[in-house]
Amino acid sequence: MLEDNLFALHEMVTQRIWKPEPYVSFFVRDPKLRRIHKASVGNRVFFQALYRKLYPVFDTSFIHDSYSSRGEKGTHAAVFRLEAFARKVTCNFSHRGYVLKCDIRKFFDSIHHDVLLRLIRRRIHDEDLLELIEKVVRSFETTPGKGLPLGNVTSQLFSNIYLNELDQFIKHGPKQKYYIRYCDDFVILGRDEGELQTLVLRIASFLESKLALVLHPQKIEIRKISQGVDFLGYVVLPHRIVLRMKTKHRMLRRVNEKNLSSYLGLLSHCSGKKIAEEVRKAVLRFQ
Repeated sequence: MLEDNLFALHEMVTQRIWKPEPYVSFFVRDPKLRRIHKASVGNRVFFQALYRKLYPVFDTSFIHDSYSSRGEKGTHAAVFRLEAFARKVTCNFSHRGYVLKCDIRKFFDSIHHDVLLRLIRRRIHDEDLLELIEKVVRSFETTPGKGLPLGNVTSQLFSNIYLNELDQFIKHGPKQKYYIRYCDDFVILGRDEGELQTLVLRIASFLESKLALVLHPQKIEIRKISQGVDFLGYVVLPHRIVLRMKTKHRMLRRVNEKNLSSYLGLLSHCSGKKIAEEVRKAVLRFQ
């Protein structure tokens, strides 16, 4: 049965009659409520094949410090890199330094299809492949001509292609050395608070004019590195990394025998021995 479906999928692609099937939507809380759009099994097989075709073409063009949905990257690598940058900027926490934190408002909902396809065409020139990519991109929209579905493996790659434009701008325009991005969350570290304040305006202007995106006004923050940098569930403090308090409380509410090892693994990446003991005790209380 599976083999027959794969042959049928291959035949539709070969005959250029394949088109995406409708998505099924549902909500998850992680911790904030998000609407996920689940593709059919056949679509997921096709999306995975497309991802494997495109990933090696585009990944080589991404900057080192883009950490979302990439091989040998991820949240922990991003947090460790942030700590390394904090040490460099502050001379091992002996001098003052600052961090700019930003977030893009409704990022996945705001990705402009035409802009994304233009960026893809810079590296993909096979017209048959481009036709399939366009079908995938335009198979979903939140408003006319905009939006990518959360949950698709292709959406993860497309989002990196889209925001690689921002990465290249920050590295080669303002030439910021200490920049890290994970999906639509990014931080820039520096010694001059005024320079970071000016940088916000340049970034906002670039996003709006080139990518049709807007910074989230309530999630722009500049603070001293010594006060701690909250990023991707952890807080980087001078000489140690700790778990974010909201993450800790959520962990203590949800921990059970099945997910205990996963939570302990999460805690192994920070100064989390005391929290690990609390987590173990929480499991014992419910046995």
